[in-house]
Amino acid sequence: MMEEKNMIKEVRRKELYGLLGDLPKGNKDVTSELIDIEEKDSFIIEKLLLDLNGLEKVPAYFIKPKGRVGKLPVILFNHSHGGFYDVGKDELLNSAPYMYKKSYAKELTELGYSILCIDEWGFGERRGRTEEEIFKEMLWRGQVMWGMMVYDGLRAIDYLYKRPDVDIQRMATLGMSMGSTMAWWLSSLDTRIKVCVDICCLTDYESLIEAQGIDGHSIAYFVPRLLKHFTTAQINSLISPRPRLSLNGIYDRLTPEKGLDIVNEELKKAYKADNGEECFKLLKYPVAHLETFEMRKEVIKFLSKWL
Repeated sequence: MMEEKNMIKEVRRKELYGLLGDLPKGNKDVTSELIDIEEKDSFIIEKLLLDLNGLEKVPAYFIKPKGRVGKLPVILFNHSHGGFYDVGKDELLNSAPYMYKKSYAKELTELGYSILCIDEWGFGERRGRTEEEIFKEMLWRGQVMWGMMVYDGLRAIDYLYKRPDVDIQRMATLGMSMGSTMAWWLSSLDTRIKVCVDICCLTDYESLIEAQGIDGHSIAYFVPRLLKHFTTAQINSLISPRPRLSLNGIYDRLTPEKGLDIVNEELKKAYKADNGEECFKLLKYPVAHLETFEMRKEVIKFLSKWL
């Protein structure tokens, strides 16, 4: 029975991946170039250039705690949007205004985790063209911007598999806002991710339409024909029964509360059917688009338990 369920999920993963437009072919080996090493008080930053897609090099940070040796658990950190195109992966070092002030670089390395974060298309060191310009050109070429971003994330996981200092059996992903959406898309598509934490962007698409909230999301967020094939809950059910924490604000216009309740109920059913009820947790807080101290505590507690 479980084998049949897994086969069905694999079919659905292929269907979801197939909606992401014309993606780079060939899956050549991911290569990396070490640009610089910087030491902070408690961690070391490797500044990298990764060849993930064969089209343009991807700047990245690999951060590891000082004084730790051997294979360490790793977290793929997905940066947010917020209109901060000049920030990108630097959000890992300096929290965005809507995030808890202690950086995730410091928070996670103190717990003994290594971290990888890449600049998404149009952000950080990949800025230069506007998001709309990138989206339009990709549309002409049969590509989907969100698909290209997800593809880079999946290839970033391939890179982590090449590192001798990474415990690939203990890999998580997390992010807030756009990074939250990236976390649950990557986790839905790739079972190599063992733990998923998403903050403030578990959006039920139909509820977003009903609440007239579509314009709150950037253009990169939208995937052609997606609603003909998947609801938000159906995408997220592909993560079950792997550990999953979702933290959201009830006043967040990007995630209408009605939609959160719909997704919560559907995922509870999915996890129960997979005998993984204890692995799923969705929490709501009386805030808008904001990561509070209480939410950060939940993130740390969840990672400490499951990673």
